[in-house]
Parts: sequence; structure tokens; C-alpha cells
Amino acid sequence: MNFELTEERQMLQDTLRRYLADKYTTKVRNGIIDSETGFSAEIWAELAELGVIGALFTEEQGGFGGAGFDLSVVFEELGRAGVVEPFLDTGVLCGRLIAALGNADQQAMIEEIIGGGVQLAFAHTEPTARYDLSRVETGLQGPGETRLTGRKAVVINAEAADHLIVSARESGAVDDTDGISLFLVAKDAPGLSLRGYPLLAGGRAAEVTLEDTPATRLGAAGAAFPAIEAAVAAANVALAAEAFGAMNTATDLTRDYLMTRQQFGRPIGTFQALQHRMADLLIELEQARSAVINAAGHLESDPRTRDLEIAAARNLIGRVGRLVAEESIQMHGGIAMTREYELAHIAKRIVMTDHRFGDTDYHLERFIDLSTAA
Repeated sequence: MNFELTEERQMLQDTLRRYLADKYTTKVRNGIIDSETGFSAEIWAELAELGVIGALFTEEQGGFGGAGFDLSVVFEELGRAGVVEPFLDTGVLCGRLIAALGNADQQAMIEEIIGGGVQLAFAHTEPTARYDLSRVETGLQGPGETRLTGRKAVVINAEAADHLIVSARESGAVDDTDGISLFLVAKDAPGLSLRGYPLLAGGRAAEVTLEDTPATRLGAAGAAFPAIEAAVAAANVALAAEAFGAMNTATDLTRDYLMTRQQFGRPIGTFQALQHRMADLLIELEQARSAVINAAGHLESDPRTRDLEIAAARNLIGRVGRLVAEESIQMHGGIAMTREYELAHIAKRIVMTDHRFGDTDYHLERFIDLSTAA
């Protein structure tokens, strides 16, 4: 099987890597992290102009990609550079939900997303839900109503979003997959309040409260869960690729450091014990590469196969990512913990990626459940 990138994807990867190497320095990123919005509007617009967001959508939707390998190419490069801009939230999660469920007027928003003119946030996770996608307590005021009341937790990009896509339950028990609907809520809607805060690895999130908040329905009533699962599956592929890209940067920085730092008159990378540790990292990195390829290749498979392969990939990526982050820091020593050094941010990104949409234990349990399901 040929795993080489197509000519179009190779061009996208090369363009994105050159741009980020030139523009996305450690100093620039630290300034972005310290800003009120948590992302750079200028860099967002320039990356949109380069076609990065368009690569996340199919031709029918107005883009030029949208497949699993398109996502993996984009997010591997974003991970390599430690980019904190909300491509996952606006482009992958919200963009796919609008493309799957939106009416003609709502789908017109996709053009704005691709052009970089709109910001979105997916308000789905609730304080008691942990990683369970079907656990939704936020509800409507009454049958047929489109006014929402409830709370959402850790809504990334909520403060900068022009619209929130909010999940709410219209029927069924609190953890039923049936009965969940999605709604568009404007950022200035009455009854909507946000409590924002910075995230450890960059970007910002907010706790969201809705009190009789007017909303516009997205898709059919009570039938949104399959679309949510599909969007989160795509997000998991993107997160796996992002973590893999960050792991590449961590190992490159470590290799360079080992061949630069000297002790007893020679580079510490010539010491056999450190060579063995570095070799172990490179072997694990190749396994991670295979896992990302496998997950990306199965994104368009049937839901059970898709979720099974993605769960396996996220479990392996989580385990390897923690190993790479810890070993890289240990082989660097104290310099790895300084904010001015690139590895400090990269290691945080690797570790925190494992806590979005399920950690290693969650994905192992999910893989077992899907493997043994009749």
C-alpha cells in the first residue's frame, strides 16, 4: 500500500510548514497566549488565505479536501509548530456539524468559515459528563420551544465565537443517544453568559450558562447524535495528528540538544545510555505515525469500524505522547521547563491533547467495548 501524500497534500504540507517556520516562533506564540483572545486574528486570516481551512471541507462544501488524510496533513503541521489558533473548534467540529445538519441559509456560513471570517465554538460537554458524548442535561423551555437552559463546561473558543453550537436534550433519559438536538446561539443572545479562562497549553475556554436563551435549530429535532459522533471522530483524528506533529518537534529538539550540550569534553548524545533512550523514542514515534495513518484512513468507514480504529489510535498516541514528553524533558534537564524554550510549550500540548475527547484509559475501554460488541 502506498502511504505517500498526493501532490496536492504534499504542496499543502510544504506551504504550511514554511509559513509556520517563518511566522510562528516561540516569542510570537507566547505573545498570542498572553493576549485577551488567545489567538492571532492576523495569523488566522493568513492561514485561511493559504487554504488551510478549505482543506478541512469537501469540494461539495466549498473546500478542496475534507478526508481523513487532509485533516492529518493540516493538524500534523499545526502540532509541529504548536499552533494555538482554534482550527479544531471552528473548522472541524462546528464546520462539520453545520455541513451535516444545516439548512441552506446555515450552510452558507461554511464559505465564511473557509474564508476565515467567522469564529465558532462547540458547547456540548457538561460539568457531569466527563467524556460521555450522550450525557446532555441542558434542555428546552418546553415542547417545540427553541429557548435553552443549562450549563456547558470547557467550551474552547467561546469568548471569540460569533456563534455557539449548543447541544440540548428534547426527550429521553439524561444519557440516551436519542433526543439530542443542536442549536445555533448568537454571541450576544440574551441569557447567555460566559466565564472565560486561559488553557494550560494555549488558547482560551469558558464555562457557559444559558438561561432561557433564544436559539436557532440546527438539523432535525432529537436526531443530532450521529452527526456529533462523526464530528468528534474527525476531531480525534485531528488531535492524533496534532500530537504526532508535536512529538516530532519534541524529538527533533531533544536530538539537537544531545548533540550540542557537552559534558566531559564531548556531546552528551555520544553517551550510550542516552543513545538507547533516544532510539526508544524514535521507535515509538514510528508506531505513532502508523496509528495516525490508520485512523485517518478509516475516518470514512462505517461508524463502528471508524470508532474502533480511532479509539486504538488515540490510546497509542496518548501513551507514546506521554513517553515522548517526559523523556524529552528529562534528557534536556532544567532548560526544558523554561517558558522561553520551545519544548516547554510542545510538551504541554502533547500531554493536554490526551485529555480532550477521552484519555488513554477511556479509549482503551472504548476499543474493548467496540471489539466485543455483537
